[in-house]
Amino acid sequence: MMKRLIDKLEKYHQLTKDEYISLIENRNPEISRYLFEKSRNIRELHYGKKVFIRGLIEFTNYCKNDCYYCGIRRSNKNTSRYRLTKEQILDCCKEGYRLGFRTFVLQGGEDSHYNDQVIIDIIKGIKSLYPDCAVTLSIGERSYESYKAYYDAGADRYLLRHETADPIHYKRLHPPSLSLESRKQCLNYLKEIGYQVGSGFMVGSPGQTSEILAEDLLYLQEFRPHMVGIGPFIPHHDTPFFAEPGGTAELTLYIVGLVRLMLPSVLLPATTAIGTIDPVGREKAILAGANVLMPNLSPREVRDKYMLYDNKISTGDEAAECTHSIIESMKLIGYQVVIDRGDFKGDENIIQEVSNV
Repeated sequence: MMKRLIDKLEKYHQLTKDEYISLIENRNPEISRYLFEKSRNIRELHYGKKVFIRGLIEFTNYCKNDCYYCGIRRSNKNTSRYRLTKEQILDCCKEGYRLGFRTFVLQGGEDSHYNDQVIIDIIKGIKSLYPDCAVTLSIGERSYESYKAYYDAGADRYLLRHETADPIHYKRLHPPSLSLESRKQCLNYLKEIGYQVGSGFMVGSPGQTSEILAEDLLYLQEFRPHMVGIGPFIPHHDTPFFAEPGGTAELTLYIVGLVRLMLPSVLLPATTAIGTIDPVGREKAILAGANVLMPNLSPREVRDKYMLYDNKISTGDEAAECTHSIIESMKLIGYQVVIDRGDFKGDENIIQEVSNV
């Protein structure tokens, strides 16, 4: 029965909520192996053996929000705060370009210090020096006008994980000032403007059930983002969820495989979080259907300050200067890190196929 559901997802790229719940609750090692064989074949059909690398620049750990799971939440007084200047960010890009990166991901908390003028200046600075590179932003919820201005300045992609598609669960993870409705509206704005848009969620977050995970998959199925970030929940000792159990690598990888079948041409990272809870987690994620790695280009002196969760790997082989190690680890599992922007490959034919079902 479960194999038939996987076959159905592979063929039609969509299932019902009950079918997703069944796949999640009845998984076992045999079903996982069957799923991963399918998901690997699909990602290789669209992207071959290529693995795209993005240079991650965590440029500020100030944040106005107080999300209950996040180590850089506003209320955490134990965090040593920092902000990178435009010059520091450009230095990161210079080193990244030398190492072979052709996408730079600017990620930070929702920090009002970086207003529209500052962000636009940074984007234009990167694009003027590296016109062959993509710029991805991951700076949270902003207005339509701000998103449009960043896009017009040259930003190509935007990452904004929806975190959970269940409104009640959203309230459990976030303070009253934040809402799922607002998050979804921002994602709709980004897609309307023309960005390659990334969404996603944590696996194993407090209060998450199989039903909620199914809702997350249904949301992705409907929204059809170009990128999806899937990582396990990992508690941080200075948050309200410090004593909560973390998500598992096993379920996270399983969800990665399902997402690949649902969105065949999606850009799907093997996240830092999966590498944090499993020493070979990112290799396993690639073998489950992922096709993107995001090594850290941030200055060494700030890497241990951008701690969204405990024990985050930040100075080892995942760091950008260790690209040789990353390349070799991918070779060992039969994949090739490439110097490429790694843009999304459109799935218009898939969408048309689904609409005719």
